[in-house]
Amino acid sequence: MTAPTALPAQPAKEKRSRGRPACSAIAGSDALLKSARQAFAKRGFESTSVREIARDSGVDPALIAHHFGSKEALWIAVVDQIAQHAAPMIEATGKLRTADMTNRQRVERALGLFVDKVFSEPDVGMFFSTTATEQGERLDVLMERLLRPYHDVFVPLLADAMDSGELTPNDPEVLFAMLTNGVGKTVSYSHVLSVFSPLPKDPAKFKQTVLSTALSML
Repeated sequence: MTAPTALPAQPAKEKRSRGRPACSAIAGSDALLKSARQAFAKRGFESTSVREIARDSGVDPALIAHHFGSKEALWIAVVDQIAQHAAPMIEATGKLRTADMTNRQRVERALGLFVDKVFSEPDVGMFFSTTATEQGERLDVLMERLLRPYHDVFVPLLADAMDSGELTPNDPEVLFAMLTNGVGKTVSYSHVLSVFSPLPKDPAKFKQTVLSTALSML
């Protein structure tokens, strides 16, 4: 009797820790979090369900539950993603304080970096404004992981320029709030502006107009 032919050895599967997403899941997580961010931005945390996010993302709700555990954990992951994407801008803004520029030029450069970032991810402003209507731990997370790090590098630039007489003396905290909220909401809610202005239909011109208008507020 002929001995059965041995089957070729199968490559060993790479072990991964329990609960850790597979490579394909990791590769798609950025898109999933962006989809979740848009859903939270439009409907708010309480009015958004994991099932809706899964539907918008084209995945099974069980996949989200497996990788994130809860809607709260998914929301925090969204904030962490925004913070990660904003980190280069925040770092570049912090370095401006020692850059070889006048104090006003540092502020103007910081505004340019901010406008670039807002236009690259316009729904972040909507996400922030929706979350800012809430109270409690979620707002605290947003403040500590995203707003405060940016505040702490931008406000000193404003204060320096005011102290040197290169900007009109005002409250730097109020100016920071007006600049960031004004730019963020104008871009995020450009569909509202488009009712009255053709600018949002011309992204390059719209971006330049937003920046020049922000600079005129200084």
